[in-house]
Amino acid sequence: MGRLLLIRHGQAAAFSDDSDRLTELGTRQAQVLGECFVREKLKVDVVVKGSLRRHAQTEAEVANAYAAAGLPWPVAYERPEWNEYDAGAIMSILGDVLKKKDPKFSEQVAEFQAAFEGPERNRFFQRMFESLMSRWVTGDLLAEGVESFAIFHARVIAGLTQVLKGGGTTVAVFTSGGPIGTCVQHSLKAPGDTAVELNWRVRNGSITEFVFSRGRLSLDSFNSVAHFVDPTLVSFR
Repeated sequence: MGRLLLIRHGQAAAFSDDSDRLTELGTRQAQVLGECFVREKLKVDVVVKGSLRRHAQTEAEVANAYAAAGLPWPVAYERPEWNEYDAGAIMSILGDVLKKKDPKFSEQVAEFQAAFEGPERNRFFQRMFESLMSRWVTGDLLAEGVESFAIFHARVIAGLTQVLKGGGTTVAVFTSGGPIGTCVQHSLKAPGDTAVELNWRVRNGSITEFVFSRGRLSLDSFNSVAHFVDPTLVSFR
């Protein structure tokens, strides 16, 4: 039996001009994750990471923890199949399309913009973004330059299928919430929109674990942050 650990990157700098990077909190989350793996003397046979900077930075902090402890850590394979959907393109391109079609969504956008500098920013953003993403999943919002949900889902499953061919090994994949939700949805044979619903719950630096054998995939645990003993390390965005 193989063991697959899907690790969400540490907190990234959302709403900034350079959002694809870890914040100070995100870096600490990655460091604590690495320290936890070292304490457990977790032997990882294969490491895979998406091609986003936040994936690489999270993996690097775990690799540093292993190096400091004198433990082996494999060289990570970079696989873009594990990248997140392009939320920026969805928001800017498909969001503009939906604003013209849906007055309720247009109102949600205005509420988010009004709250942008305040403490309620994340709440208003989530409400607006969920409305948009539900339309993206159904496929009734399409535009050139924006990956459709069907294509996103297919590429993530292609990345997963490649991992499952590895056989009885322990594989650690550094990725994002969208691919994690997609893999859980796929393993449970749930409807496609479940992938995005699960995505909303995936915490930064969390671990979702599967066992696999001969192409079969079984979920063992979802979204664990037990390694964050300090509750201030727990974050969603």
